[in-house]
Amino acid sequence: MLWALCLLAALISNPVDERPNIVVVMVDDLGWQDTSVPFHDERTPFNDRYHTPNMERLAREGSLFTDGYASAPVCTPTRASLLTGRSPARNRITYWTFNRNTDTTRKHPVLEAPAWNVNGVQPGVPLLPELLRAEGYRTVHAGKAHWGAHDTAGSNPHALGFDVNIAGHASGAPGSYLGVHRFMNAKDPEDFSRTSKWDVPGLEPFHDREIYLTEALQERAVEEIDRACADGVPFFLHFAPYAVHTPIMANVRHLDRYRELDSREAAYATMIESVDVALGGILDALDRHGIAENTIVVFTSDNGGLSAHARGGPAHVHNAPLRSGKGSAYEGGVRVPWIVRWPGVAIPGARLDSVVVTQDLFPTILSAASVAMPEDHVLDGRDLRPALEGASEGRTVLFHQPHTWGATGPGIEPFSAIRAGSWKLIFFHADGRFELYDLETDPGETDDLASSSPERLQLMRDELSRALESQQAQLSIERRSGLPVVLPAIIRPDTLSGDDS
Repeated sequence: MLWALCLLAALISNPVDERPNIVVVMVDDLGWQDTSVPFHDERTPFNDRYHTPNMERLAREGSLFTDGYASAPVCTPTRASLLTGRSPARNRITYWTFNRNTDTTRKHPVLEAPAWNVNGVQPGVPLLPELLRAEGYRTVHAGKAHWGAHDTAGSNPHALGFDVNIAGHASGAPGSYLGVHRFMNAKDPEDFSRTSKWDVPGLEPFHDREIYLTEALQERAVEEIDRACADGVPFFLHFAPYAVHTPIMANVRHLDRYRELDSREAAYATMIESVDVALGGILDALDRHGIAENTIVVFTSDNGGLSAHARGGPAHVHNAPLRSGKGSAYEGGVRVPWIVRWPGVAIPGARLDSVVVTQDLFPTILSAASVAMPEDHVLDGRDLRPALEGASEGRTVLFHQPHTWGATGPGIEPFSAIRAGSWKLIFFHADGRFELYDLETDPGETDDLASSSPERLQLMRDELSRALESQQAQLSIERRSGLPVVLPAIIRPDTLSGDDS
C-alpha cells in the first residue's frame, strides 16, 4: 500500500509529458522526382530509378502532399522560413548567405539585388527552436544549418535556440562526404593541414573512418533521441543531411544497385539512398523507444532538385515532368517532396492536393506542441492540421527571388511569382514579362496563357501586387536608374484606341 502511494506521489510530482515529439527531416536539394514515392499522378522512370523504401513506408503511414513547396528555389531562405514562419520576402532573406555583410548574388546585366538581409537569421526574433526550448523541449539540430553568415551569431545553431548542434555551421555544403577525408575540402586526402570554410565541424570521432557523412549524422541524431528518451523529455529534432547537395560523391555501400546509370547519376542515386537509410534509422529509433505513435515526422526538401549543372545527362530535365530545377521560378525549382506522419491526424496513405509550403511548419509545430504563438509576430504560414484532415482551403503563396543565381537555364533569373488555386503567375524582373500557367492541366508549365487569358492575367497580376505589398517584398534594382523595378500594368489589346496602337 505504501509503495502504491509513493508511486502515485511520484506520478503527481512528475507527470508524464504527453506532448508529441517532433522530427523534421529537411533534405538538401532533393527534387520532386528524387524518390521512389510518386508525387506525380503516375509513376515516372525516376520513381523506378531510386530505391527509397523508408520514404515509401513514411508515405504509407502518413500523408503526402502532391503540391508541396519549399519557400524558395535556393536553400537559406527556405531554412529561415522554417524557423520564423514567414516568407522569404517578409524575412528579407531571399538568397543564400555565406560571409558576413557580403552579398552572394551573381552579377546581372541590367539588375542589382535590393538591400536584403545578407547575414541571414540572427537572434532577436521569435524562432521555432527557441520557443520550443522555452516550453521544455529538447531541441536538436543535426547536419546542415546555413541559417546565418560566417562570423555572425546566426552561424551557430545554439544561438538560434538549439540545445544540441551536430555539425551545423554557416556553410551550405560539405568539403567532402567521406570520413576518410575528415569531411574536409582538402585537396590531398593525406594532408589535412589545409582548412576551408566548407569543412564540416564537430564530427572528429568519425574522422579517418570508412563512413559516409549522412551515416555519421544519423548515428549522432539517434544518440540524441536515446538521450532525450532516457531523460524523459519531449524533443524537436531537425535532421538536415547535407545530402544531396554537391559535391556529388558516391556512397560505395549502395553503388552496385546503380551500375547501369551514368557514373554521375549513379553517385547521385547513392546519395539519395543514403538519406533514405538515415530516415529509416530514425524511424527505427522511434519504434525501439515505443514513441512512434507520439511523434510527428515531416519529410521535405529546402528547394527543387539540382538540374542546371553537376548532374549527368542533359541539363534541366531531372525533375520532369516539372520544368527546370533548383534556382528557377518554374515548378522544378520549388515543388518538392512533402510527407507528414502524424498519428491520429494525418490520414495513412492519403494523397492530398492542398498547397503547402515550408513556413507552414512553424504554426503547425507550435500548435501541436501547445506552445503559444508569439504576440505581434506576423505569420505567412498556416497550421497544416486542417489540410491533413482532408480540408481544402484556398490560398495564395508568394515565391520571390530578386537575385541572379550562379547557374543559367529556364527561369533562373530574378523573379516574383504566386500560386493561387491551380494558377501560377511569374513576373520576370529584367524584362517585365508575365507568364501564366494552369498547373492543374499543365504542371510542366509548357503552355503560357498570359496572352490568351487576359482576364485571368489581370486577376493574378493584382493578386501578385497585393502579395508583394503585404509581405513587404523588395524588388530588384535597375542598374541604370537605381530604382526598384515596377510591376507592369496589364494593357489589353481590345482597350487600345487607334491612336494608342
